Amino acid sequence: MNTWFECTAKYIKMDETGHEKNASETYLLDAISFTEAESRIFKELQTMVSGEFMVTKISKTRITEIIPSDNGDRWYKAKVAFITVDEENGKEKRVSQQILVFSGSIKDAYDQIIEAMQGMMADFEISGINESTILDVFPYSLDKGATINDIVPAPSFLTTPELEDESYVNEEVDSQDVDDDIDPIEED
Repeated sequence: MNTWFECTAKYIKMDETGHEKNASETYLLDAISFTEAESRIFKELQTMVSGEFMVTKISKTRITEIIPSDNGDRWYKAKVAFITVDEENGKEKRVSQQILVFSGSIKDAYDQIIEAMQGMMADFEISGINESTILDVFPYSLDKGATINDIVPAPSFLTTPELEDESYVNEEVDSQDVDDDIDPIEED
C-alpha cells in the first residue's frame, strides 16, 4: 500500500503576461518516510522549476487510491464509503477512503470512480467529490531506463543462509567434548 504525501512548494514564476509572481503549489508523491518525500520532491521540482524554490510543507494524506486518466485537466478528491454488514449484530459498518481522480469535471470524476469500482464485491457510496489543489502526482517509479529486472538481490552476507542439514539443531552436545577442546589457562 502506498503512503501518499502532499508537498507544498513556493517559488517565483512567470504568469501569462510575463510578470513574475509568487506561486505556492501542491504536489502529491508516494514515499516511505517524510525524509524520502522531501528528497523526491526536491528532485522532481529541480527539473520543473527554474530558479530557487522552497518546500514549505510536507504532510501525509489519507489518499488510498489514484485513478489516472488521459482525459482531464485537474485532480479531484473523492470520499468513498465502503459499506459492510456486521453479521453478529446486523449493523452496517462504513469505512471511508479518499480517492484522487484526474478528470475534466466532477461528473466525469464520478463516472470514472463508478467504472473503477465496478468489480468490487462490497457496496460503496460516493459521499463527496471536490476539486483538489494538487497540481501534479509523482508515483514511485524506478530510475529512468531501469526495469524491474535491474534490481539485484542483497549480497549473501546480508541474508540468512539456507540450512541444508538441520539435524545439528536438535543434536545434544556432550560437555566433556567441549572441555577437551579448551586449553587450560596457566596462572602465575
